Amino acid sequence: MHNVGSLFRTADGFGVREIILGGYTPAPPRPEIAKTALGADETVPFTCQEDLKVSILKLRQRGVPVIALEQTYDSRSIYEYDFPDPVALLIGHEAEGVDDALLEYADDTVEIPMLGAKHSHNVTIAAGIVLGEIYRQWTTRRASAGR
Repeated sequence: MHNVGSLFRTADGFGVREIILGGYTPAPPRPEIAKTALGADETVPFTCQEDLKVSILKLRQRGVPVIALEQTYDSRSIYEYDFPDPVALLIGHEAEGVDDALLEYADDTVEIPMLGAKHSHNVTIAAGIVLGEIYRQWTTRRASAGR
């Protein structure tokens, strides 16, 4: 639950428009979530969807690409990937990653390069790294376009 709260806080910091919580992910209001969200659980809109395939299909119907953060044979580094605007980021379970059944519905997969002995970051840290890269790309593009 602390990871969920931290995710809300991270999402708030990057201006994420909505969080879709899937499966058995705990949702606000919960004291354990509020402890690390520091109020972001009340400012970032969220929905709960037991079957995330439904949400992914709805996003894609609206023209929003769904990019999974997962290490696969086809995933590309977040630093070499050109993130579209808008975009939906699919983040998996802390230990198990993105479910294979959901990966089939994603438009693409990206990964964070790992240089140490471990093969992954904490889920909230990973989300922050990717959101930071998306923010960097989008602001660079807007500056280049004179916006």
